[in-house]
Amino acid sequence: MPRSPRNAELGAFLRQRRAERAPEDVGLSITGDDRRVPGLRRQEVAELASISMDYYTRIEQGRMTASLPVLANLAQALRLSPDEWTYMLKLAVDRPCHHTDADDEPMRVDATVQRLLNDLGHTPAFVIGPHTEVLAWNTLATRVFLDFGQVPAPQRIFVRLLFTDPSLRALYADWAEVAHLAIDQLRMHTAHDLDDPALHALVEELSALSPEFTAWWEARQVNIRTTGTKLLHHPVVGDLELDWSTLTCAASPDQQVVAWTAEPGSATSRALRELITAP
Repeated sequence: MPRSPRNAELGAFLRQRRAERAPEDVGLSITGDDRRVPGLRRQEVAELASISMDYYTRIEQGRMTASLPVLANLAQALRLSPDEWTYMLKLAVDRPCHHTDADDEPMRVDATVQRLLNDLGHTPAFVIGPHTEVLAWNTLATRVFLDFGQVPAPQRIFVRLLFTDPSLRALYADWAEVAHLAIDQLRMHTAHDLDDPALHALVEELSALSPEFTAWWEARQVNIRTTGTKLLHHPVVGDLELDWSTLTCAASPDQQVVAWTAEPGSATSRALRELITAP
């Protein structure tokens, strides 16, 4: 019987976390143990989770579906973070999506959301979808980041642009951290939809283009972050220090508004006003 995509992904996720954990990380005291590979052994994880090694092996190989109590024991054994536990639950519990022809139609943003973006005249903001598709934006966002309207819709995917657009890559002072986070969040937001052809196409394209993307995607790290601060090296007005926040659209939970704000009276605030009035 073929493995389900969810079981296969859960097994790969557990295998990656097991490889990252040292015995001392999970409270094991190991002396005189010459390990050929880093990480925990399957037997150690099984014992910590109070299950047999055969049972754990079948879970890790994607050959069976684990119960929630067993998953909870594994999460505790591997010292998973809250975000990693959430990802496991998405794989194990969330109902999978069933794709139809309607899924090929472009995702649309409600008119009220576009008005909200337009009303945020002094705040660069845009809307992203589950694959980080840039679905809508305001004028200031195009002057801070790039002119999204000039990018064909199939290519207007933020995580893709981070790897393919040199100007966006140069914009971020900490590009590697930004790109890594985008990949982590992409994996988190698509856990319930592993069969999505668009996701597979995006991963294949970026894997062929970037060894960095391949390494970070295969690391299977996950993250939920809704706020932060970024330093941007803008080519016209110089450095911008912006706080970002994401807001989920109530009518379309797969869509998020990302707004970038500056400290009032700061050099960044003055630079944004300069961009607003630029021809």
